[in-house]
Amino acid sequence: MERKEEIIHLLSNQPEKPFTTREVAEALGIQRSNASSYLNELTGEGRLTKLGGRPVKYTLNEPSSSSPIPADTAHPRSETTSDNQRDVFSQVIGHNGSVKNAVMQGKASILYPPNGLNTLITGPTGSGKSFFANTMFQFAKNQGLIAADKELQVFNCADYAKNPELLMSHLFGYTAGAFTGATTEKDGLIQQADGGMLFLDEVHRLPPEGQEMIFYFMDTGQYSRLGEADRKMHASVRIVCATTEDPKSTLLETFIRRIPINIQLPTFKQRPVSEQIDLLKLMVGLEAKRINRKVSMSKDVVRTLISHVDYGNIGQLKSNIQLLCARGFMNQLHNNVIELTTHELPENLTRSFIAMTSDRSASSELIRRLEPTLEIHPEDVDIILDRDSYELPYNIYDIIADKATLLEEEQIDQETINQYISTDINLHLKSFYKNQGFALQTTSKLAEVVSLEVIDFARDVLAATDLETAPGQSGSLLYALSLHVSSLIGKLRDGQLRPFNARVRDLALNTPDALRQAKVIRRRIADHFNLAVPESEAYYLTVLLTSFKTDITQQVGIVLAAHGPSTASSMAKVVAELLETPPIPAIDMPLSMSPTEAYTKIKEAVKHADDGSGVLLLVDMGSLATFGTKLELETGVKVRSLDMVSTGIVLEAVRKASMTTTTLDELHQSLKHFTGYHQINTEPTTSPNHLKEPAILAICASGEGTAKKIKEIVEKPYANKADMPYQVIVMSAVNLQEHLPSVLSRYNIIASTGIIDPKIAAPFIPLETFINMGASQLNQLLLGTHDPTEITDQTQAQQLIQRYIEENHLYLNPARIAPILWNFTQQLGDWRTDDKPFTFHINLALHLAGAVERILTDSPIESASELPINLTEHAKHQIDQHIIALECKLLLTLSDEEKEYIYYYVSKDTGKIDELDDLLD
Repeated sequence: MERKEEIIHLLSNQPEKPFTTREVAEALGIQRSNASSYLNELTGEGRLTKLGGRPVKYTLNEPSSSSPIPADTAHPRSETTSDNQRDVFSQVIGHNGSVKNAVMQGKASILYPPNGLNTLITGPTGSGKSFFANTMFQFAKNQGLIAADKELQVFNCADYAKNPELLMSHLFGYTAGAFTGATTEKDGLIQQADGGMLFLDEVHRLPPEGQEMIFYFMDTGQYSRLGEADRKMHASVRIVCATTEDPKSTLLETFIRRIPINIQLPTFKQRPVSEQIDLLKLMVGLEAKRINRKVSMSKDVVRTLISHVDYGNIGQLKSNIQLLCARGFMNQLHNNVIELTTHELPENLTRSFIAMTSDRSASSELIRRLEPTLEIHPEDVDIILDRDSYELPYNIYDIIADKATLLEEEQIDQETINQYISTDINLHLKSFYKNQGFALQTTSKLAEVVSLEVIDFARDVLAATDLETAPGQSGSLLYALSLHVSSLIGKLRDGQLRPFNARVRDLALNTPDALRQAKVIRRRIADHFNLAVPESEAYYLTVLLTSFKTDITQQVGIVLAAHGPSTASSMAKVVAELLETPPIPAIDMPLSMSPTEAYTKIKEAVKHADDGSGVLLLVDMGSLATFGTKLELETGVKVRSLDMVSTGIVLEAVRKASMTTTTLDELHQSLKHFTGYHQINTEPTTSPNHLKEPAILAICASGEGTAKKIKEIVEKPYANKADMPYQVIVMSAVNLQEHLPSVLSRYNIIASTGIIDPKIAAPFIPLETFINMGASQLNQLLLGTHDPTEITDQTQAQQLIQRYIEENHLYLNPARIAPILWNFTQQLGDWRTDDKPFTFHINLALHLAGAVERILTDSPIESASELPINLTEHAKHQIDQHIIALECKLLLTLSDEEKEYIYYYVSKDTGKIDELDDLLD
């Protein structure tokens, strides 16, 4: 008898008695974890009912009893619901609203005779493309157009984007002997989808060869399995594709022409507020059904969840709700109602609660539509998402309840239990949503030296940046990135900075795509671990990423040959020592060596140096370079030759060849134009100003905040940047004197603005004057036809600050925050004696507005350690007291870096330090 039948038999002998997991395990002599698994399976099949409370108990369902319907099974058909079940699109939220047109297109693509139309679904990540494709499939089955026993075949094109042969074998199948390891024949997804539907997710990741394979099948209905090109097979398949990208820029035009229906799904923010609330109710209802308890949610929690949705859309909303409900369930295991308040919010959602005023119109409508408390019962939800890609394949609440019971039986305190299970929840949800394909055991050893948080972060990064790695290298990159991040965190928290390495920077600059990804990772490290990560760290990350981008055995080979008893070997040795790499093959040719012997040695070296990407032959005289063509013919190895070799060229060749993305031809061309490693000329070269590009200089403390906003203000009137009459150069006060000569040599600076006067020939426009006049009047000023308006009273200054925040800061409520910032600047500015009134107040207030938005968006500012701050520790202490009061009013905490910039603004152009101390007291 199977274990599950044994359990049914046990419970049927005592139908009036509910059984615990432990009782079942002891009665059958099996492990408790196995008993729990069988009981949950039987509950899912509707044969048992799970009772609430602690410990969880199970009772047998009578065959005629109406037991609760589990969340992952279909509702029974009834006459009143048959029409809706026939038209599953009626269950789609927004079917008469934001997705009405999409629903009409989806139905048309299914119903169009004889076999429907191929369809492309576009929309951002998490907008519901997979769910919509599944709805189309279910609609076709309900209409009798696809057999009831057919399953939707799903193929994620990203998995095989770089391997057309593997892609072909999965889609079209293969015969025995088609490739190494193919011992039997196998049908592909096309054959399995015959008479049904194939869903190609992330179709933009299909290489051109893959797209051609698919559209040939669309045209003819014919395909060949891998290994039998002469035999044509037939299949009738409805094809639905999905992409997050612009089809015109990522798909072949010939591919797009074969897909007549393009369904565009809206983002979560593009949906009306009523639909956003309905989507949230649906997601909460699904969790309530899983828990089999009522879920109560405060208005503030609802607002926070909806406001927090950005890049991830519906998928992001669902994952946040699952995490929140899991935390609430964990803390309220013995309650019949799970009450979710702001106390249950994780840290990232708590920050969103502060920033909810960013979209004031949407927020006000949301408030009007919400009751003080949202209550969802398990029976409130009647839509079944049996094939939703964001549905967990297990019931996480069973996992929580079972682990809590086990830990309680071990008499572990509740706080430790909560911490343990909370970590477990995050691991389950994050690993499901990122789905990296790394088995948990692959990181067990890594977890002994690196925290799970860092490993989890590394996984997230590898998913979000869509990094390409060589076959079999993904796990290695996870290890390498985890170790790198862990080491970096330790160093930064200990106050250690990695020394700048110009060679590493040059390596990074030669791989711009990897550098771009590395910069994203650097920002994510700073945001996630709340650290100020130097920008130079992106260079080290770039080198790390490029080393895993392709198979390390597929590098360009290098062979060095030169006349003399030790010329070649000496250069190879020097390069090996400098780069800390194995020496390249070097052929020393004494003058006594015959040309035939030299050629033989070079030929053997070329064959050994080739790893499949060709060989670069570096020689000292032109006659040796003529060996290239003959070597290609006799060895079959692609060879490129370069003469007049020097140690510098060998060094550059080995360095670039170590970057696995460099091809032989790219390496050859770059070295042809290599002129050596020169000292940078620090003396600025000058040219007549009328020959230089005109520019405005924007200066702020960091070069990141106010200065960039100035740039945006100047560029705003110009729809086309090419129409701008001048450039805007953003600079930091930290390195102004260092970089200013270079800027003056390259640009004709016609004006400067910002927090300090750079003391150059061009006119300086104080920041408050610049903001008050705007970009259009700035042009008039530079042409001498406009007199700037002077800020002469406090009301003007306050209005300027509020207007600036309203126009330039998305996440701030100007009416609320401007007075708070103004009062703070007055507290620090009463003792100032600036030449122009309110200059200090305006400069500091605008900087603080940027600081608040940086905190809300997790965009930490760079360190201000190099700024000249002429304050005593006593003065800083007095300023800190005002900062603490400001933080209390804003409900946030300023970082040490932000405080350093405030010190700078206060100390800039002030009187003597002892006077400042007296005034602050």
